[in-house]
Amino acid sequence: MLETLTRRASLREYLLTVAGPDRSRRHNLQLAGLLALIAGVLNSVGFVAVAVYTSHMTGVTATIADHLVLGGAAAIGIGVLAVVSFVCGAMACAIVFNWGRRRGLRSRYANVLVVEAWLVLLFGLLAEQLRWEHRNLVFVAVLCFTMGLQNAVITKISDAQIRTTHVTGMVTDIGIELGKLAYRPRTPGLPPVEADLRKLGMLAMLVGLFFTGGVVGAFGYLQIGFPVVIPLALVLLAAASAPVAADLRRALRL
Repeated sequence: MLETLTRRASLREYLLTVAGPDRSRRHNLQLAGLLALIAGVLNSVGFVAVAVYTSHMTGVTATIADHLVLGGAAAIGIGVLAVVSFVCGAMACAIVFNWGRRRGLRSRYANVLVVEAWLVLLFGLLAEQLRWEHRNLVFVAVLCFTMGLQNAVITKISDAQIRTTHVTGMVTDIGIELGKLAYRPRTPGLPPVEADLRKLGMLAMLVGLFFTGGVVGAFGYLQIGFPVVIPLALVLLAAASAPVAADLRRALRL
């Protein structure tokens, strides 16, 4: 009995910290790993369903530019919708985060994650039921908004050290660290060039999780459709729930 209570207390303490305001490198990495996996799933579901990489704003911006020259109003419209939705998601993160921070809430980060979890959950439950002629526009808007929200919150949490959707930047940093690792100094008297192996491992893990999420998202969508995202939404909701519950209990006491 005592062991069970101890385990529950440990789990509760972990959930309070993994999405709470008191951050550590380990908690940042664990949360970033979960978000990178979710980003990979949503990105692949978006591409398989509507042929848009909903986290890849570089490619979307290039598509808009290309079709301004080559023609194609539909592609331009979808591209603009994707970029605007992504920006709105990042804006929403800033609003929700600063609202919580100004009030000293433990859930200043968790509130953003809860919003994301509910968006993903509702998307997984309802997307298949949508029969509107232009439903692809809704899918692009929701997925890009979610990706903007997610990328902004992990940027806030890690002080701009981690991005979960910006694979180009992560792969670039992997190349830089590998270059440092391969460099052999020939100039005596100068300090050696040293690779940051911890950073290299973190980046490789995040890229690997994004890739894994992509495989899971594409395969899962082909097998069961949009509900493939529901389990991840529930996991994210569970990870973010403890700080929110703590703030609610505190508000009720006051």
